Amino acid sequence: MPDQISRFHILGAPGSGVTTLGRALAQKLNIAHFDTDDYHWFTDDALPYRRRRNPDHRRQLMTRDFDAHESWVLSGALCGWGDVFIPRFDGVIYCWLPAEIRIARIQTRELARYGPERLAPGGELHGVYEKFCSWAIAYDEDSENIRSRSRELEWLENLSCPVLRLEEEKAVGTLVNQVLENFDKG
Repeated sequence: MPDQISRFHILGAPGSGVTTLGRALAQKLNIAHFDTDDYHWFTDDALPYRRRRNPDHRRQLMTRDFDAHESWVLSGALCGWGDVFIPRFDGVIYCWLPAEIRIARIQTRELARYGPERLAPGGELHGVYEKFCSWAIAYDEDSENIRSRSRELEWLENLSCPVLRLEEEKAVGTLVNQVLENFDKG
């Protein structure tokens, strides 16, 4: 673990490996990993991704967790509702891959996570899954969506901390090493 404090935020296109990279980086640095989905949604529900926490509750939970750890990695988007945490970031990583790669990854992940029966037409998660896939596909073009490529790139431009953009498909270990080299933590 490096001597200096490490507080990274990783965001980007759905299916581009944001959470995977966040977990791997935190493990490599032996620091805490947090994901915005765990703050945004009531993740203990039997049917996930249906109930959102209000922004004040999200910020309260994140503040508690961040204050309990000197160093951490946060994966997932918080643009807008979590801007209050921007001064805490030592570095931000933005991940993006072409839509066809991202959608294939999302489909593989969700099938493994929930099973084909729950995601198929008539399944209890079908509507949520279809809505998520449609939104993920629109990420590159939909500038009206709070989570679109154009909005997140604009958000990155206003940060005062260093920003690294990862926009090529590479092995997770290679990406972790790229992050560490970029932020001089290797």
